[in-house]
Amino acid sequence: MQKLTVLYGHPTDVETFETYYKEKHLPLAATMEGVAKLELTKLLGTPDGQKADYYRMAELYFTSMEQMQETMSSPEGQATVDDLSNFATGGVNVMVGITEGDS
Repeated sequence: MQKLTVLYGHPTDVETFETYYKEKHLPLAATMEGVAKLELTKLLGTPDGQKADYYRMAELYFTSMEQMQETMSSPEGQATVDDLSNFATGGVNVMVGITEGDS
């Protein structure tokens, strides 16, 4: 499967981030057709107790590269991407990959 990973930097205001993320951004992302699976992770830290490099991670899975491109270039996909600047005050890194092995 193709995977789009979104890594959110630590926000300037956690409460504002969480409220917007849950009430506005995730419902907007839910309008995107073609996402086979979505995993959301709130990062707690490193095994040795240090602060994680990122605050949250979203992983969107697609059945093919073509499906991912179609979904992300759709009006709903573009609106979701454009929405990042409304709340992701800690910055965002987006990566594309392909899963390997059994899941």
